[in-house]
Amino acid sequence: MIKSPKLAIVQSLDAMDHVQMEEVLTYIKGLLNHPKRTENYNNFKREAMKEIRQALLKEKKQKAAA
Repeated sequence: MIKSPKLAIVQSLDAMDHVQMEEVLTYIKGLLNHPKRTENYNNFKREAMKEIRQALLKEKKQKAAA
């Protein structure tokens, strides 16, 4: 019998007691309830990509001028 990841998760949850289930639920809720973290990450990523793009263009212009 092939076990799917979903089935493995359900079996793991069934093996937990109430306290463990609450801890997992609290952890998952904590991950989902941080839209600021996502926004900050996207802003950081956007700025990083902008800087990389500028550096590559600068390097390309320097090679073309040489």
